[in-house]
Amino acid sequence: MSKESFSTTNAIKASLKRRYAREKRFQWYGRLAVLTGFIFLFVLLADIVGKGMPAFTQQYLKIPVTFEAERLGVEAGAGEEALHGADYLGVIKSSLRAQFPDVTGRKDKRQLYRLVSIGAEYDLRDYVLENPDVIGQTRDIWMLAHSEAAAYLKGQVSRDIEEGDRRVKDIQMQWLDSLREEGRTESRFNTIFFTSGDSREPELAGIKAALHGSFFTLLVTFLLAFPIGVFAAVYLEEFAPRNRLTDLIEININNLAAVPSIVFGLLGLAVFINFFELPRSAPLVGGIVLSLMTLPTIIITSRASIQAVSPSIREAALGVGASPLQTVFHHVLPVAMPGILTGSIIGMAQALGESAPLLMIGMVAFIMDVPGGVTDPATVLPVQVFLWADSPERGFTEKTSAAIMVLMGFLIVMNALAIYLRKRFEQK
Repeated sequence: MSKESFSTTNAIKASLKRRYAREKRFQWYGRLAVLTGFIFLFVLLADIVGKGMPAFTQQYLKIPVTFEAERLGVEAGAGEEALHGADYLGVIKSSLRAQFPDVTGRKDKRQLYRLVSIGAEYDLRDYVLENPDVIGQTRDIWMLAHSEAAAYLKGQVSRDIEEGDRRVKDIQMQWLDSLREEGRTESRFNTIFFTSGDSREPELAGIKAALHGSFFTLLVTFLLAFPIGVFAAVYLEEFAPRNRLTDLIEININNLAAVPSIVFGLLGLAVFINFFELPRSAPLVGGIVLSLMTLPTIIITSRASIQAVSPSIREAALGVGASPLQTVFHHVLPVAMPGILTGSIIGMAQALGESAPLLMIGMVAFIMDVPGGVTDPATVLPVQVFLWADSPERGFTEKTSAAIMVLMGFLIVMNALAIYLRKRFEQK
């Protein structure tokens, strides 16, 4: 081998070695980027789960209650109507004073009454209505603890903090400790979180109304955005003439996909509420606004899926005598459907997590009642998270994280559904 050939071979080997080294470095950069993303995601999820898990448990206090007719303000053998309007709050207060007879001052009494949620009054009423023979007897009743008392029982309030800097006072801690030592405290799964609407009291607040509002809003969004988006994509890709007008439409569709979501909220406020006078805070308006926001995503993904269909399928269909319309609906769309469904579900998942446009149309209102239709006042889960995050009470902090966990669960389910449908249609 000549000296020149030897030097050329060495140069090639050195060049290959540098190239392989660059490729390995690039691979490690990619792995590092993925690992960094997973670390940030893990930290975020750990923080949300750590703060939200306590919201799925509720604390209860067992208090001996004497159901005296005189204390209830009813006569012996009173009917359901009289029992419904009885003084259950007074019975709860007297029961707490009987449990802690050393409490005498007005200030201490107020602190004592704050151990129990205001919802205990209505729970006690329901108990008496179901068991009217309890009048004149003494029963141990499990009462829902106030959010501040529950926070202490869950270990979220430390004695090391100055009394003036925490809402649970020292005397309340003593009472709760005595109840815990006597076995009169209990932790239960928080069914209220899933079966009740919003409330001013953290221990009584739930996401049922927000879940129903989200369902009706997404239903309206899907019924409007999916057929309009798919048909628009089919027309633009298969039947529309190639001219300046269609080019302008395509450009505007792509631009609409990048428009901030709050702009669609302003459009809904100006057009649908102020001009057409549709009901405010209704899933109908929210669904229309979100469908406008979702349409560009569905159109773009649907067009990309239709473009990905092999031309041979179109040519074969046309070759056996199928019309252009038959070719599209019988051959092209079934093949493109996995991508269309994936894009549509991703667009719906995006709509599920939106709050800015819904704030503009009034879905930020305090809604306790569960909506029964698309025209009833309602809120949605992201807006509910926004409202709770702005509340000063500690109990709403864990409620916020718990609602985020539920929202993330729905998003995961929707993305998993998109993957499943894609694979299902691809197998066919």
